[in-house]
Amino acid sequence: MNIPPPPTLGLVLAGGLARRMGGGDKARIEIGGVTILDRVLATLSGQCTGIIINANGDPKRFADTGLTVVPDSVPDFAGPLAGILAGLDWLAQKNNGIEWMMSVPGDCPFLPDDLVERLHQARRQMGAGVPLACARSGDWRHPVVGLWPLALREDLRKALIDEDLRKIEVWTARHGIAIAEWPDQPLDPFFNVNTPEDAAKAEKIVAGG
Repeated sequence: MNIPPPPTLGLVLAGGLARRMGGGDKARIEIGGVTILDRVLATLSGQCTGIIINANGDPKRFADTGLTVVPDSVPDFAGPLAGILAGLDWLAQKNNGIEWMMSVPGDCPFLPDDLVERLHQARRQMGAGVPLACARSGDWRHPVVGLWPLALREDLRKALIDEDLRKIEVWTARHGIAIAEWPDQPLDPFFNVNTPEDAAKAEKIVAGG
């Protein structure tokens, strides 16, 4: 019997500096005439109760999405954990009964449409003592594609601010994390666009080449 996943907020992490792309927002790169961000939002919209974007700088550049943009609450571009904390803070402030958030990077154009379901399933299979889950494809773990409980929000804040902790896998290892597996062939669903070469490869994939 398949247990439906609990209501889960989607968080798109779009706060990176995109240095290898020459700056700007990687999420706005077009693949097959559609931006990566639009591809990500289309995939998450059928899985998540709502979606917000984590990004720093002027939030108006995402105004066309109609979505809430939350900046990091920790200074100096503290990495993905800062974006995850910002999303959990927003969720706590809403106090809408949602206890879970799933994060994805804003540079993955081919995300699977069963992310929320599979991540929750992996967490449940590991037992009640494992509060976190992340994705893996082939030999690669993707810690940013993860499931985060609202209950660990203050612990994460303490790790970021008091311990200056930046590595996702160090923090998640403290609490226990389940792994949801996807094949990486014929297409890795977590392929991400970091360089112009990656963008060209993604274009070729979309074109069926």
